[in-house]
Amino acid sequence: MVLFSFFGSLMIAGIVAVVFEKWGWTHNGIVPSVLIAFGAVLALFFARALFGLSFGSPGLDAIIGSAAALILIPTEYANRRRQNRKTRR
Repeated sequence: MVLFSFFGSLMIAGIVAVVFEKWGWTHNGIVPSVLIAFGAVLALFFARALFGLSFGSPGLDAIIGSAAALILIPTEYANRRRQNRKTRR
């Protein structure tokens, strides 16, 4: 049962990442957004398994975790900053 909730959480994270990209809430690209969402879901899944910390069901944890990570991690800003450093040199 744990395996199904794990892969289900990853599927939900991928869907949330694609929806955020399609609706224009993030501008990272689909692949980076999916990877960011997967990382957040993995962290929340392990926190749930190891320490019992959760917001509710594994699906709700996946939605909240992936949405929060996509909003909080400014990869577009980091990419622009890297490009500005290259042009200054």
